[in-house]
Amino acid sequence: MNLETCYYVVESIDGDYAHLKRTDKEADGLKLVARALLPDEIREGSRLKYEMLQYQIVD
Repeated sequence: MNLETCYYVVESIDGDYAHLKRTDKEADGLKLVARALLPDEIREGSRLKYEMLQYQIVD
């Protein structure tokens, strides 16, 4: 199980999915994540932290 902390920015929202771009290290392409797994308050441009299998908004 991968328990590293990762940081993302919401690049776009497409219906029930969000496209996330990793910001803490280089990654190929965007990560597609179901919005049900993300905080309800996300918007395009929101910054997220992924840790312990959960996403949370960071300032």
